[in-house]
Amino acid sequence: MVSLQLFAQEDDQTECPYFSIIGSDTTGVSFGLFSTEVDAEISGVIANVDVTQTYINDGDSVISASYVFPMSTRAAIYGMEMHIDDRHIIAEIRRNEEAQELFDQAEEDGLTASLLEQERPNVFQMSLANILPGDTLQVIMSYTEMLVPEGGEYKFVFPTVVGPRFTTESEPWVLQSLQDAASVEATVLALNLTINGGMPVEASSPSHPADFTSTGNTTETSILTQPGSDIEIDFNLAGNEIETGMLRFESEEENFFVSIIQPPNPDISYEGPKRDYVFIMDVSGSMNGYPIEVSKQLISDLLGDLNFDDKFNIMFFAGGSATFAPNSVDVTAENIELALDMIDQMSAGGSTQLLPALTEALDMTGTEGYSRTFVILTDGFVTVESQAFQLIRENLKEANFFSFGIGGNPNHHIIEGIAYVGEGESFIASDEADAYEVADQFRSYIESPVLTNIEASFEGVDVYDVEPLTIPDVFAERPIVIYGKYENEMEGEITLTGDYGNTEISSTLSFADFEGDLSENEALKYLWARKRIKLMSDYGVASNENDTISIEEEITLLGLQYSLITDYTSLIAIDSTALAQDIPDGSIDDDGEILGLDELVFDQKVENENIIQLLGNVLMPGQDLRAVVDGLGLAEFDFLTIQITSLNGSVIAEHRIDQSQFGEELKLAINAPSAGVYVISVHSTTLILDSDRFVVK
Repeated sequence: MVSLQLFAQEDDQTECPYFSIIGSDTTGVSFGLFSTEVDAEISGVIANVDVTQTYINDGDSVISASYVFPMSTRAAIYGMEMHIDDRHIIAEIRRNEEAQELFDQAEEDGLTASLLEQERPNVFQMSLANILPGDTLQVIMSYTEMLVPEGGEYKFVFPTVVGPRFTTESEPWVLQSLQDAASVEATVLALNLTINGGMPVEASSPSHPADFTSTGNTTETSILTQPGSDIEIDFNLAGNEIETGMLRFESEEENFFVSIIQPPNPDISYEGPKRDYVFIMDVSGSMNGYPIEVSKQLISDLLGDLNFDDKFNIMFFAGGSATFAPNSVDVTAENIELALDMIDQMSAGGSTQLLPALTEALDMTGTEGYSRTFVILTDGFVTVESQAFQLIRENLKEANFFSFGIGGNPNHHIIEGIAYVGEGESFIASDEADAYEVADQFRSYIESPVLTNIEASFEGVDVYDVEPLTIPDVFAERPIVIYGKYENEMEGEITLTGDYGNTEISSTLSFADFEGDLSENEALKYLWARKRIKLMSDYGVASNENDTISIEEEITLLGLQYSLITDYTSLIAIDSTALAQDIPDGSIDDDGEILGLDELVFDQKVENENIIQLLGNVLMPGQDLRAVVDGLGLAEFDFLTIQITSLNGSVIAEHRIDQSQFGEELKLAINAPSAGVYVISVHSTTLILDSDRFVVK
């Protein structure tokens, strides 16, 4: 048996996946990815995605392989299937140790198996064992993710690249090599996307040519390409007024809901609320140089944009802290001048004590009727991440939390975590060249609160496990999403109230108005579970302070309950019939090579005949497929049948040819029902003599 190990490549833009063959003898090995088909459905702001990767072992060796693939950091992988010919194996979720033991035993026993595990929050590894000669293997992964808007637009990204990583742990998957990379020209990447916005949708693709077809609140598109460049889809749910909507999912075990508050388009004028900014500025020694200068400039610019009826305060922290005023002050020329003088006098030095600074800021008295925002400017070189995250999560009603990370090597974990647990947004400037541009984007983002003092109340329905615990303000480029579980909805309603400028607005959503097919939005339960897991695994925030089990065990139990891959759970699929069905006893030697290959028939296919030759394998709709059937050695056949099928075996067309047509160019009508990958095969009356794949765009 030949083993293959996949490595990431040196360039920032890598070709993925690709294989590097290891072992002393790789003669006759031909194994790689043929196609990746992505079926994505976005419900509101939630994407549910099925990824089908088709691998073909065209060689004469039994293959084991592993490969690494990228994923969004918000992705929750909850399902995997393995298809080999007509055999379908559903993966099961297991604790990591148990899954690895099952996989290792299957590999040793000669069984076909797959193991899917998480290497990083956005990097996963698939291990495959015992792929037989002639096998076409399909692995189908299912995941869901929450889409976060940027600049007022939502972005769905299907990544195709695992970028390089720096590591000191000698993890083999991060090693870089271009050798033996699979040609992307030979690999098909197809995306079929449906967006069900629950409100009017406008969509486009900045990465690939794409046509969108819209019906009501739904839009669809298909893209056919090769890997090497991430597919990006931008879409906008915003209208001229604040819009709300709800999605529901019901099952025998649990019911889930998601309610969305979408602010107006940033270009639409409105009367914003009064603002109270508290700037929490890191002046520790690690901020010396351009980080502290950019922070000073950012605060100066924001102060200059405040209205006369706004308020502000500044806190400087290092080993200790100093504040401009005991509580926020009015925006006057005199106060701004005094504040700028204090900023100019600050120099970097000392340690970074973020937690006391946050605690002191929260102890300050807020101003009733004002939108209060904490702007945290730091490089994040602290060791109190989990305590800071817990403090922010418990005080969402007291302020909005935004983080601006700055410095050559900022602590992404705490900067992004502050925004995540605070239901806000983070910005990071890692070098001086773009620091001021990022600062301008940050300033533009946080200075436009739209809907404030938001409250959600429920009547006629029992809700529980609702997130977030409390609701921060809605800003011009960020929606609020409320989700949780419910039972006994009866005549249930959720009422959302908030202050819109000087006016209080209210919107009531009836559960009965959002029925539809309540079995379609299954992604909602994974979204809820992923939120809980992410808070615990990434940020150390326990879901229940009275828990008697560890966070690690709670994550594990959630992963097992909802079939989610986590740091502690993996998906394992084993085909216990593979070898017994396809290879006679005694047909494999000690090196894993097939004995008497020319006497064995796999899947009724005569190997290495190259009977069918395609003259171009990518077609546009309506084109004929050009092919040649090599007549050498086919004198025994008076006629042959050419059959064209989809990957699932559905027959698209059949053509009968006789000996006079052997060796001549044929033009074959396809009539493919849709874009995708198809199979052409040559049959005698008893055997499939040869086959190949082609693509219809």
